[in-house]
Amino acid sequence: MATRTAALLFRRRAAAAAPKPLQQYVAGLSTAAGHDVLDDGGRSGGGEGNRKQWVELPPFAPLDANAAAQAISRGGGGEGACSNATAIRWVRRCCPHMPASLVQKLFRLRKVKRNLLTADTSSTDGITEQLRLRRVSAKDELVPGDILFLPVNIQESSVAEKTKKFGNKNEIDFIRSLEIYKDRNIIVLNKPPGMPVQGGVGIKNSIDMLSPMFEDGSSEAPRLVHRLDRDCSGVLVLGRNQLSASIMHAIFREKTADAVVNGTQQVLQRKYVALVMGRPRHPKGLLSAPLAKVVLPDGKSERLTVCAGSNTTSVQDALTEFRVIESCPQGYTWLELFPRTGRKHQLRVHCAEVLGTPIVGDYKYGRQAHQNWSPLPMPQAIDEEMLKKRKLPFGLALGGGSVAEEQPQLHLHCKQMILPDISEAMQRLQSSDADHDFSDLEKLSFVAPLPLHMRLSWEILKSVGK
Repeated sequence: MATRTAALLFRRRAAAAAPKPLQQYVAGLSTAAGHDVLDDGGRSGGGEGNRKQWVELPPFAPLDANAAAQAISRGGGGEGACSNATAIRWVRRCCPHMPASLVQKLFRLRKVKRNLLTADTSSTDGITEQLRLRRVSAKDELVPGDILFLPVNIQESSVAEKTKKFGNKNEIDFIRSLEIYKDRNIIVLNKPPGMPVQGGVGIKNSIDMLSPMFEDGSSEAPRLVHRLDRDCSGVLVLGRNQLSASIMHAIFREKTADAVVNGTQQVLQRKYVALVMGRPRHPKGLLSAPLAKVVLPDGKSERLTVCAGSNTTSVQDALTEFRVIESCPQGYTWLELFPRTGRKHQLRVHCAEVLGTPIVGDYKYGRQAHQNWSPLPMPQAIDEEMLKKRKLPFGLALGGGSVAEEQPQLHLHCKQMILPDISEAMQRLQSSDADHDFSDLEKLSFVAPLPLHMRLSWEILKSVGK
């Protein structure tokens, strides 16, 4: 009898774990109509208990974003992209529209259950399955075929805690005008200078907070996968669902890890354009200078600096390629910068402290260089349209900030980014094939035009020397 019981449970679990396209499940929660289950609080005893309706999540089908990112980055097979996951990670993956705070609250209140199949041998018809639910904790690991259940009223709670909706048409039109590319898994933007990427103290609007504007009628808001400084502009990538965001975020981490180990061409490539004060000694090169965080004398502010020693855990390796585009007689230089690693403020510190050429408009790492700042004269030949200033939504402004201004804006722009085709990669990962080959995965290239203040500085520097 024990053998028959084990075989029954194994067949039920194997059927539940059969591979299915993930997109069938992640669109949202589905309430099993009329699916009443007996909640006995995890007890194995009988009794009527409390009969409730539950929301049934899809059977657990593991997918490791880190392993998938490694396979995509290195162009190999994706057989290692599957692994176990915790209960809270599976709930967040299946219910991307639910706020993280609500998911954590459900686990704290013990409202998340897992199926526990038992076999009733007392029935005259032989073995019958009984479904009993047992509480599951957030860090419990799942195995393929496990099914989690949430209270049916969770849909109402989720709606109550959704991100606020935006009704200003001008703001929505402006945000959507930033889009360079959009498919079912990612959105690529040309981030304007002055727009914060994340919220914080004193920040009312940010890309992260405004991301629901990029969607129309979707319950899931796009997620950040990397960062750009507030005053930096250019290519910024968002994941349109939790899985694509997790894989993209892991690819960015993988890029940094691989760059420290070897110098092979990377699947993720970024090119920045910067205007710096001064002229590098060499027309091109590779900067290898580790960075560490230091606290300023006021005891409150922090900044990064080049650190010669590597004996502390706070020191991070940082690699940057550079190439001179053009040197100007006024003492400025246009550079192309290719970050191999993705450290905070890496390009700004390397330009200021390693090359000795701080970026124009960088008052954090080039403060001393700007103390004697003298704006260049505005040539009469400049197009008047480039000189017009106007206000934009969210407190942004268009115009000004060039080298002809008393206080120029930061002249650092992410001009180009080359990414693997994440949508194609995800389609392969979600197929029933045991091995996923990414060696022929197409690469996508995205280019963001320079912001107005940098285009104006280019024209000024070209005209002044004539």
